[in-house]
Amino acid sequence: MELGNWYTTYTRFKRWGKAGVWKEIVEAVSGDRNLEALMIDSTVVRAHQHASGAAKRRTSRIGRSRGGLSSKIHVAVDARGNPVRWLLTREEESDMNQGLPFIKGFEAKAILADKGYDSNVFVDYIHTNGMLAVIPPKKNRLVQREYDRHLYKDRNSVERFFNRIKQFRRLATRHEKLDRNFLSFINLVFAYLWIY
Repeated sequence: MELGNWYTTYTRFKRWGKAGVWKEIVEAVSGDRNLEALMIDSTVVRAHQHASGAAKRRTSRIGRSRGGLSSKIHVAVDARGNPVRWLLTREEESDMNQGLPFIKGFEAKAILADKGYDSNVFVDYIHTNGMLAVIPPKKNRLVQREYDRHLYKDRNSVERFFNRIKQFRRLATRHEKLDRNFLSFINLVFAYLWIY
């Protein structure tokens, strides 16, 4: 019992998640953000079978697909690959629907994203706010548009960020039934990554 009672630890962890303490910790330890470029993407996190079955009155961000139960973590990282904004959704949520909430409030020089974020509304919003849209067009676009292919190569920072967070078992596989608890673990890992 040198670590203390498990229930007391869980209760405190849950209360801190509900009060937003974990999110405040990330904001407190995050240093200077390099907004030369803002890169956005998402990754799917498979949910363990025991993660399902939360009370029906609670909305859960665990979706069901051919691959089973899963959630999706949407992340915006700065030019150094540090997280600056994140969101948890069901797996079937489109990346394009999450694009605008990620970039609102930021004054980055360029927005880098993959084809999943290619929409006229999103690209027009980026341009009207004085930012450069570095998003490859989908093949089925009637009018293909140009993008900076050289700058697009830097988008690997967000992919490397996902490789880093998947090294943490709690984020590689979702075991928590409650979204609040899973988001608390996400915040805890992101705070750790900002420190180290």
